[in-house]
Amino acid sequence: MATQFILIDRDTPYILPPCVQDYLPEDHMARFVVEIVDQLDLRTLSAVYAGKGKRPYHPAMLLALLFYGYATGVFSSRKLEKATHDSMAFKYICANENPDHDTINSFRKRFGKEIESLFVEILVLAQTLGLLKLGTVSLDGTKIKANASKHKALSWDYANQLEAQFKQEVETLMKLAEAADNSPLPEDMDVP
Repeated sequence: MATQFILIDRDTPYILPPCVQDYLPEDHMARFVVEIVDQLDLRTLSAVYAGKGKRPYHPAMLLALLFYGYATGVFSSRKLEKATHDSMAFKYICANENPDHDTINSFRKRFGKEIESLFVEILVLAQTLGLLKLGTVSLDGTKIKANASKHKALSWDYANQLEAQFKQEVETLMKLAEAADNSPLPEDMDVP
């Protein structure tokens, strides 16, 4: 008996355009990032725009794009731009828009200090919600008694230590992103 394969039909258009809400499952990290960024106070970023010239992308979208990119190991603005074309999570974050690498890099350079403080704020919030874990994973089976409260309460000193650690990590991510943008073009981007 012949095997019946699922028909591969790349020519039939959608009857209705797909909604970006349908791209990802409910518990996907991109949804979390968008939700958290939407709750941040971004008035200091929005106020800088003059309203002249071409309509800019909303700072919330660009910030969510950067944060999700850094969280998934994508630092280069060119790779972030490419991901907005290729990855469903990045398409969801950008609502099917595709900011170019110059826009992403300009935003990162223009609001560098503000972005760092917002990243720390997001990381602290994720830590409080229990969605972020820091530390080293033991691979040899060593058991170490935890130094934590049964109720997961954070002391003020520990919260300050976490914030300092987050600031260092964000600074490292920003340096990696800047280094990725300052590196020569990849071989597939060279123009003959």
